[in-house]
Amino acid sequence: MCILNLILHQNKRTMARIEIKLPKMGESVSEATLTAWLKNEGETIKLDDGIAEVATDKVDTEVPSEVEGVLVKKLFEVGDVVKVDQAFAIIEVEGDVDGIIVDDFSLDDLAKEVEQEVDVVKEIKKEPIKSTSDKFYSPLVKSIASKEQISNAELDAIQGTGANNRLTKDDLLNYLKTRGSKKEEVKVVAPVQKPKETIATPVATPIAVSGNDEVIEMSRMGKLISHHMVQSVQTSAHVQSFIDVDVTNLVKWREKVKSKFEKSEGEKLTFTPILLQAVVKALRDYPLMNISVDGDHIIKKKAINLGMATALPDGNLIVPVIKNADQLNLVGMAKSVNDLANRARNNQLKPDDIAGGTFTVTNIGSFGSIFGTPIINQPQVGILALGAIQKVPAVIETADGDFIGIRQKMYLSLSYDHRVVNGALGGMFVKRVAEYLENFDVSQSI
Repeated sequence: MCILNLILHQNKRTMARIEIKLPKMGESVSEATLTAWLKNEGETIKLDDGIAEVATDKVDTEVPSEVEGVLVKKLFEVGDVVKVDQAFAIIEVEGDVDGIIVDDFSLDDLAKEVEQEVDVVKEIKKEPIKSTSDKFYSPLVKSIASKEQISNAELDAIQGTGANNRLTKDDLLNYLKTRGSKKEEVKVVAPVQKPKETIATPVATPIAVSGNDEVIEMSRMGKLISHHMVQSVQTSAHVQSFIDVDVTNLVKWREKVKSKFEKSEGEKLTFTPILLQAVVKALRDYPLMNISVDGDHIIKKKAINLGMATALPDGNLIVPVIKNADQLNLVGMAKSVNDLANRARNNQLKPDDIAGGTFTVTNIGSFGSIFGTPIINQPQVGILALGAIQKVPAVIETADGDFIGIRQKMYLSLSYDHRVVNGALGGMFVKRVAEYLENFDVSQSI
């Protein structure tokens, strides 16, 4: 659909009407659900004012206005799905924009084109097409299928060319061109069944609910997290390596400098930025842990963008990303950690804040856990869990012999994708993180 970006509104004053489009919402995000309008039609909007709230499978965020003017048209309703780079509102501003004058084109003409797409979503809500498989179909594809009376089974049999073999509008339209002549050739092949004794068919166990039980529906984010966790386990061959680390010197150093650090930098110095610096150094040493898998190819990431799993007040998790973490000193790392954590807990993260991660760290020790087996954050190949630091009795080797003493220790738990990371690489990487922590320079200044 071709829509003019600027519309000259015939008026005694020079006015322009500008489409506000859904901005890019991060890697692999192609659409978002409009969850709330923050402005009403006829209301004045200032630069950077939030126009609407949208939700993707990764983050909820506001869409700000790039201009000052009056909201004259909402092109979607709450609950509608808007594609990235698609107009969802029109704002009228005074004067030309960058001196561009556009041929006469009425707002009603524009609205009609957009409303056609909105009608697609509304039709799907009335009569949703449910696939017999786990395939995802966009509202537009479902609408076309419903209009052309394409059965669920027939829809599932069409080969898609989109991301992850998703069926696109063009795939469906191309199929319809030859459907009449080739309809008899399209056959839905039932999956070949193995002998009954070898089939392990998962069966949902009936859940008994008594009158005193409370049934709680998952939140939208909870449903998305559930889906992503299952998808990650199905995508990557998860294996784990564990190592215990003596961080006594590190603990003593932090205790000595934390007050001075807070006074000089205005930031609390937690263990997290210190531990993250060790992870970054190890990623430099073992760049094949900083990769992604694309089919039969490995994408070696140049930037080290460290994901930092953060707990939200509602119990869910989100993973903001510290961009170019290898270029930060301890002060910069501490400021980034505190800033992202605070904005995450206050629901103030922007889409770019959670995009582009190349490796993830989760601090499970903050909940008292000593080690764990975290699930990889796709499309990365590794995630490191930091366990709680505990005082434990340990053997201390000295020139005068071995002694038992009290040491501060923690476990590191590394989950990695065994499709591309073997046990040797995984083991050497987590050992290198441990070495950086155990050999921490206690003489360094802040």
